Amino acid sequence: MNILLELFVVTFRVLWAFVLAAAKWLVRPKEKSVAGQVCLITGAGSGLGRLFALEFARRRALLVLWDINTQSNEETAGMVRHIYREMAEAAAAAAPRAGDGEKDALPHCNLQVYTYTCDVGKRENVYSTAERVRKEVGEVSVLVNNAGVVSGHHLLECPDELIERTMMVNCHAHFWTTKAFLPKMLEMNHGHIVTVASSLGLFSTAGVEDYCASKFGAVGFHESLSHELKAAEKDGIKTTLVCPYLVDTGMFRGCRIRKEIEPFLPPLKPEYCVKQAMRAILTDQPMICTPRLMYMVTFMKSILPFEAVVCMYRFLGADKCMYPFIAQRKQATNNNEAKNGI
Repeated sequence: MNILLELFVVTFRVLWAFVLAAAKWLVRPKEKSVAGQVCLITGAGSGLGRLFALEFARRRALLVLWDINTQSNEETAGMVRHIYREMAEAAAAAAPRAGDGEKDALPHCNLQVYTYTCDVGKRENVYSTAERVRKEVGEVSVLVNNAGVVSGHHLLECPDELIERTMMVNCHAHFWTTKAFLPKMLEMNHGHIVTVASSLGLFSTAGVEDYCASKFGAVGFHESLSHELKAAEKDGIKTTLVCPYLVDTGMFRGCRIRKEIEPFLPPLKPEYCVKQAMRAILTDQPMICTPRLMYMVTFMKSILPFEAVVCMYRFLGADKCMYPFIAQRKQATNNNEAKNGI
């Protein structure tokens, strides 16, 4: 009898979850504040990582930027400092008009950005850099695992070292960074872990086996971690999985689907992708697929026979969409070798 009662309660909770999800479509949830919180972003030197840094800076978070490229990471930090200065000047100009009104919870002059050169694909480098962050900045409240690489080779032409590198950066690094910063989050029951994966972590295509495997791994890691936090009843620690479609950052330059379909499903603008992801993060949304069509594709892949999926891929031109990209990468490699006299 107890199990029947529990089944009734579970059914009610499932239906209630659908109601709450529908309500969020109709009424936009209020965004939480990250002002004054330490936010660490990996791969912050370019692409989505840089845009995430700028968005968190506008919300007055204290930024910790990790990247393997010191110069590009410092360029991002310069952009962040410019945003901080603009906010400080705007606050100073508004202060006389505000009079003795409510003061900011965090003075704009206290906003800082810290940069660290770190290869997230190397475990010991991650742990040592994380220790420096704890000593020099403080405990991390928001962790954005964003760093990613792509080899751009067919499986049988891809050197083993590049396959290992892709897995280390795109998947294993999430383990190292989370192990470094999660213990304090658990102690405080406060924090947010963001996994920037890809739609290729939900469904795959030909020619990028290593990349797809690494993103599937990142998605699996994120989902298991989310369940573990729920099982431990650490409801103060939030997780958000970000799975965008192809983003126009240059990472997959040359990738093409069928030309008749492409106008209806063009590569995403990086700014749009990050704004959608930020909305999900700040409203504690567990997962965001951009565009929403990706939810449907994932669902259909789960229920359709494999041959039906293949037919759809061929119709859309998704079966060989990575081939032009791989050809461009191969040509660029050959040109570099010729230039260097190899």
